[in-house]
Amino acid sequence: MTDSLRIAGNQGRPLLGIHHVAIIASDYGRSKRFYVELLGCTVIAEHFRAQRKSYKLDLGLPDGSQLELFSFPEPPARLSRPEACGLRHLAFRVEDVDAWKTHLECNGVVVETVRFDEYTGHRFVFFADPDGLPLELYEGVPFR
Repeated sequence: MTDSLRIAGNQGRPLLGIHHVAIIASDYGRSKRFYVELLGCTVIAEHFRAQRKSYKLDLGLPDGSQLELFSFPEPPARLSRPEACGLRHLAFRVEDVDAWKTHLECNGVVVETVRFDEYTGHRFVFFADPDGLPLELYEGVPFR
């Protein structure tokens, strides 16, 4: 990509939203339970890809967005700390951060202290999935 962008035939055609976020799990069963049973994602489809010795699980969220959970034999660990370039974390919108924090903690998940976003006025909190992927719960309404 160059420093200057050329206008092509995409004028007036904005991105419509996020379709899915793909996550690779080191322990498929553990991560499936975490995202489905603890976080409440809905299973849309589950496939075992024998040629890759890999599962692909499509999970739905109430707003129509999706997570794809993959398993691969012996994936390398993800570097989360120190923070590096690339995807920093995945944030989920919730109505009540306190209720979710309590739910997660009652199920053995370590959750950070609830913080306040000084720019939006909304509250948020961080925790991690079973592989250490940083996740955020963000209290508030969607952007319009």
